[in-house]
Amino acid sequence: MTTASDLLQNFDPNAIALDNGNLLGLPFDYNSAQTIVFGVPWEVTVSYGAGTADAPQVILDASRQLDIFDLDHPEGWKQGIFMAEISHQIREQSDTLRQEAARLIAYLEQGDRIEANPELLQMRETINQACQTVNQWLFDQAQTAMAQGKQVAVIGGDHSVPLGYLQALATRYPDFGILHIDAHADLRDAYEGFEFSHASIMFNALKLPQISKLVQVGIRDLCHDEVDLIQRSQGRISAYYDSVLKQKQYAGLSWLDLCRQMVAELPQQVYISFDVDGLDPKLCPNTGTPVPGGLELEQTFCLFRELIHSGRQIIGFDVCEVGNSEWDGNVGARVVYKLCNLMSLSRSQQ
Repeated sequence: MTTASDLLQNFDPNAIALDNGNLLGLPFDYNSAQTIVFGVPWEVTVSYGAGTADAPQVILDASRQLDIFDLDHPEGWKQGIFMAEISHQIREQSDTLRQEAARLIAYLEQGDRIEANPELLQMRETINQACQTVNQWLFDQAQTAMAQGKQVAVIGGDHSVPLGYLQALATRYPDFGILHIDAHADLRDAYEGFEFSHASIMFNALKLPQISKLVQVGIRDLCHDEVDLIQRSQGRISAYYDSVLKQKQYAGLSWLDLCRQMVAELPQQVYISFDVDGLDPKLCPNTGTPVPGGLELEQTFCLFRELIHSGRQIIGFDVCEVGNSEWDGNVGARVVYKLCNLMSLSRSQQ
């Protein structure tokens, strides 16, 4: 079997990135890589702007413009990172069902009830079943990779995508937390009737008893039901609203101190769920649901570093809602690469 060291013998990290189908043009394959990245081009339930189904390919294409040196983990790339082939079947089904979901959403926006329309009611059930099938596909892919001792990362698609991976992690970790970067709380119960909506990912994740803590950062667009759920969670959910974080900084509290406060709430094993609309929209102008305000990219990296410095382990991550432009892909690729390196670093420290 070809090993990572075998593949590195003729690889020059300072040369132009090869268009070899892998992130950053790295020379690894599935067997030699420590980290397997699954791109899931699925955005059936998006409720505003579309385009995130293109994100896995856009991020892959943009990644070749990144330099490999990472100050946080200069040799991290040698761990081996491999991006699995993007499923054309999932993409084609997403495109087809997205059109049907748009019909359902337009119907609801007129004040009508889906239950009064048998055709649309059946279509909603078809969409929910298709989303469940994608969840199962990712669950199986993640289980296979983790059974071989590999780390897994996921690129969406919309934010509904990582549920199957979270379910797979729950079979291996009896207690873990989620560090959630987002403009939205994503705590809606079957938003717009879609059980696996992008706006319901954290509601669905919390159905897993193994997830003991959810720390949400950058939240600035949410509904009353979500606030009620946070307040009734008995500490299981901690929301760090964007406006409150900024107000504390205006009063003189450092971002580093705020990061340490957020990290202190998390258990030893942590999953990072990164919806790019948690960032300032200048960094993700084509994301599906942009919201004014938000975090700088380096602020999120500072938070992740403090997670590592605390001795906690990153057990997996997703990057979702990246828009379908070169700039969005460039930013998304930097997030993916940084998290791959930090996940590897945290693993080596255990």
